[in-house]
Formats: sequence, C-alpha cells, structure tokens
Amino acid sequence: MKKRTVAAVVGAMLGAAVVAAPAHAQDVKLGLMAAISGPIAALAPPMAAASKLAVAHVNEQGGILKGGKLEVVLGDSACNPQNATDVATKAVNIDRVIAVVGPACSGAVLASANSVTIPAGVLMITPSGTSPEITKLKDKDLVYRTLPSDDYQGRALARTLKARGISKVAVAYLNNDYGKGLAESFKSEFEANGGTIAGYSGHEEGKASYRSELATLARGGADTLVIFDYGDGTGLSILRQSLENNFFKTFVGADGMKSEGLVKAIGAANLGGFFVSAPVGEASASLDNFNKAFKAAGENIDAVFATTSYDAAFLAALAIEKAGGDKTKLAESLRAVATAPGEPILAGEWAKAKKLIAEGKDIDYKGAGGDHEFDAAGDVPGNYAFFKVSGNRYESIADMK
Repeated sequence: MKKRTVAAVVGAMLGAAVVAAPAHAQDVKLGLMAAISGPIAALAPPMAAASKLAVAHVNEQGGILKGGKLEVVLGDSACNPQNATDVATKAVNIDRVIAVVGPACSGAVLASANSVTIPAGVLMITPSGTSPEITKLKDKDLVYRTLPSDDYQGRALARTLKARGISKVAVAYLNNDYGKGLAESFKSEFEANGGTIAGYSGHEEGKASYRSELATLARGGADTLVIFDYGDGTGLSILRQSLENNFFKTFVGADGMKSEGLVKAIGAANLGGFFVSAPVGEASASLDNFNKAFKAAGENIDAVFATTSYDAAFLAALAIEKAGGDKTKLAESLRAVATAPGEPILAGEWAKAKKLIAEGKDIDYKGAGGDHEFDAAGDVPGNYAFFKVSGNRYESIADMK
C-alpha cells in the first residue's frame, strides 16, 4: 500500500473517531468517596448502595445527557483527612470526575474540599458530613450537604433530653471536627434550657482504655453520659468500658453512634439504656419510592444516611443534566433543580426529570431525605428522630424538634 493511501486511511479513521467521539463523551464520571474503612465502616455499605441505586435509576431511564452512562468512581476516604485528600486527588486529576458525592466524615470533607475539589472547581455533595465548620467554608458555592449541620442536631438533642426529664449529663466527645461541633452545640443549648453539664471531656481515638477519663466524668454525679463519637470506633470502647464499670446508667449518642455493629458487639440485652439521634426522611411519596426500590435491592431502609446518600447522587445527576455537562455551571444548576418553584420530581423519577429539563422547564427535586432547599451556605433543613435499641435494630421512639 502506498504511503498516501495509508495516510488517507489513517485520516479517515481519525475522522470517524472524531465523529463518533460525542457519543462517548456523553459518559460522565461521578466520584463516590465512601468511608469503606475506618470508624464508620459499618455504615458505609448501605450508603454506597443508596448512591449506586440513584445512579442505576439514571442509567436505566435514558442515561445522562445524550444517552451516556453515569459511571461511579469509588474511593475509600476512610473517615480520615489525608485519605480523603488522596482519594479526591485521584478522582479529580486521574479519573476526571465532574462531581463528588461524599466524603462521609466532616474532617474528610473539610480537608479534601479545601485542598482538592474547591481549587479544581468540582462540585461536592456530602450525605453525612455534619460539622458546623463546613458551613464556614470559602467554597465558591461548590460544597453542599443533604442533611442539617450538627449545630441543628446537637441543639435538637439537647432539647429532646430536657423534654424527657434529663437535666444533668456528662459529655464525652471525640476530639475531631465531628465530635467537637456536636459537643459545643449540645452544651450551649442544654445549658440555655436549664440543664447542667456535670462533666465535659474530649478524647483521642485509638486508646486501649478510657476508664480514667470516664471515672473523672462520673465523679460529677450525672447518671447520663452523652457520647459524641463513632459506634464502630472509639465510641464502642467508651460505651463498653462505661457499662463494665457501672459509671453511668443511661447513654445517649448522635448519628455516628447508630451502628448495628455496636449492637452486635455489646448485645441488645445490655443496651436497654442506650439511645441515639439520627436523621430520618420526612414521610412523603418520594421516601416511599426510595424505600420500595431500596428494599427490592435487598437493602435496609432504616440504615442511617441511606436517604441522604441517594439524594446526594440523584441531585448531582440532575445538576449535570441541567448544566449540559458543563462543570462551571453545576452549582447554579444544582440550586435550580432543588429549589421551588418547578415541577416536583420524586426519588426515582429520572425519565420525567430528563424530559422536563430537555423542554426547558423548571423542576424541584423532592428528596427521599427531605425537601432540599439549599441556603446560601449549601445547608438544608431536615428531620431527626430519637431511637432506642429494640432486638437487634434501632426503633424510632420520638421526633426531635
């Protein structure tokens, strides 16, 4: 074959590739920064499953943009700032994700957002990062969350305990962004409502024994210990050692302590005085849609952060569709698809949303976890419930206001 002929053939092939490229270019990569290892590892599988369910709904109902696939790039942030930064760096610079769902833990959110995603102009939606410090980020409108700040949860928990007749507590908190944020908001609200903090102590994770710290907290005379920690990490050790030494009669945790692994490790029979707060989806048709699909997939509809994880991924997809895949327009597009007025879109209704967006009509996503009307800082209102251990599961016993 002559050189000119070879060149012509190669040119034709390249031309065909260029013509075909747009179809492939419509595929979009979404980062999923899960806490597969670390102190909340037991919470990670249902959270990841919920986000992947949202992606499945997109791909089963017409795909993203011009029939492309939404691809998940999974990484383990390990609930650790350095791990999260490394995972985010790979996702943004190597995998070229257009948006990120996660990380799961507040410290990981703050580190990876400041170091990687904000400088790169990448949208981040965390389904479980709750520290009030996230609200203060100078994030160029790129960091959002699908559940309320811990400032809300801590204060609601304080009011709930007071309403249940508990007026004196000791507080043990993990010395990180999550633990400190919750402890500070709880303490402020509890004391403002006439409650007494009989002991207040931060601790580091990973120690073999916390008995000395617990003994000091117990000397304040409180029967109730509030633990702001993780139920698959240090929080488990503190609860176990408190029970073994009869330091307190009642134990209260926030969402990080709502772990099935904790129940299995200590035994439901030993947890009659253990209670937790956690976010819950507001009763709605959208929540019903999610519960039906998640249960059909063999997953636990009561898993903490499941609804918020689904919503984070579905909202990211809606923003990508609205923005036409333009990374620079994702923030404004996210606000547009999540804010009234507009045609209501429920969990699972991707085909309906895609059609309306293509027609230039406004939509308003009503999430499984709530109606995500983002404020100026990317925060949302939400709903929390108070749980007790019943059998081998957690049973809601009161709404928290």
